[in-house]
Amino acid sequence: MKVAIVGAGKLGLNVTEALMGSGYEVMLIDKDPVLLQKVSNQFDLLTVTGNAKDLDLLRRVNIHTYNYLVAVTDNDEKNMAICSFAKKLGCAEVIARVRDPEYVNQLDFIKEAMNIDYIVNPDLSIANEIFKYLVEKYTLTNGYFSAGLISIIEFTSDSLPIVIGKKICEIGKMLDNMLVVAISRNGKIIVPRGDTEVFDEDFLYVLGADEKVLKLKNIVHAKAQYTDLQKVMIAGGGKIGYYLARQLADVNVSVKIIEIDKARCEYLSEHLNNVLVLHGDATDLSLLEDENLDEMDAFVTVTGFDEENLLLALIANQKNIEDVVAKVSRKSYADLIEKMGISMAINPLDMTATEVLRFIQGSKRILFSKMIQGQAEFIEVMATKNMRLTGLPLSKLKIPEGIIIAAVHRGEEAIIPRGDTIIEEGDKVIVFFLLSQLQNLEKFFQTRKWSI
Repeated sequence: MKVAIVGAGKLGLNVTEALMGSGYEVMLIDKDPVLLQKVSNQFDLLTVTGNAKDLDLLRRVNIHTYNYLVAVTDNDEKNMAICSFAKKLGCAEVIARVRDPEYVNQLDFIKEAMNIDYIVNPDLSIANEIFKYLVEKYTLTNGYFSAGLISIIEFTSDSLPIVIGKKICEIGKMLDNMLVVAISRNGKIIVPRGDTEVFDEDFLYVLGADEKVLKLKNIVHAKAQYTDLQKVMIAGGGKIGYYLARQLADVNVSVKIIEIDKARCEYLSEHLNNVLVLHGDATDLSLLEDENLDEMDAFVTVTGFDEENLLLALIANQKNIEDVVAKVSRKSYADLIEKMGISMAINPLDMTATEVLRFIQGSKRILFSKMIQGQAEFIEVMATKNMRLTGLPLSKLKIPEGIIIAAVHRGEEAIIPRGDTIIEEGDKVIVFFLLSQLQNLEKFFQTRKWSI
């Protein structure tokens, strides 16, 4: 399958790497020859220097032979135009990144008018994930999610005290052979090992046969739990801050946004109702204190700088604010985040690459997917002949850390796999993985090249 990516920025490269890990034939188009040369040295792909709005360029690269075109330049209008041109020239399906809030209520019309198959809005997706976390305390449909014969439940360790201080290898037996697939701890989703110990206030994601999980649900979820969220401070009035503030204000949450750019403050004031917009530097401690930071129920930092977001999250955490959320794009900061006690850290690049990939894969491979805190995902995959997942015991597959084969549907049977489990053609396999491991996961979905 052939995919053209337009725009070699951070997102374009993230999507490119994910697609190549899935075995797609990728072409990358950008106007910067130096950047494309660096990419060529790293990946085995076709690169084209030029402006993809040029119809002659699209014809020259035979865009009509491509299954998908993904336009992720830094300009919404350019992305829409490129997609429209490519579709007209015969590209099967086109995907555009559109971020401007002014387009949000017109996306369906834009798709129809410009013949665009899918529009991805990273900022809105991130705002949605943060909103869901803050308002619903991040439950899987009130803590319970069913996928056929297998169900998944999320709950805090405090609601089942017998697991606190125990190792994962011990908990499986205590929970009637259910599997602890993941733990959310200090803002970071981790895939536990057998010797991982469960701490106080950990959030556990447990998977098992439907009837067993329902019994556990009756113990750990007495009723649906929603936060009594009243006051939220947002550092950064960019697109994410705008979307989130609007959503929170719509459910009567008192919101303050701190934004350093005066012109942006004026825009926010004009376009947001019932939101207090403050012009200032969010790293100014005196400003934060004057605006009663310590009285906030939640603090969200979504400025354009990872280092600033981490610093602000640390300040908020020291003020004992219950929920501290930070946008952090650099994967190298993952370990630092865990030590800082952030409630939720979200990476926009991983989220968007996953969203694009899921659309391209469609229902042919992915039967369902469920995002967890913008950091991880449950997916169910149909195992096909010679897929690298099949034919070998799981213990011999060398599955990378951060990926777990959680369950298998085989006919009317639900299997919680062990090291000696062999996945067969036709099995429906539930996989849990960290979004940062997307490229490694996709390699297991490729067809195995047998050698004698």
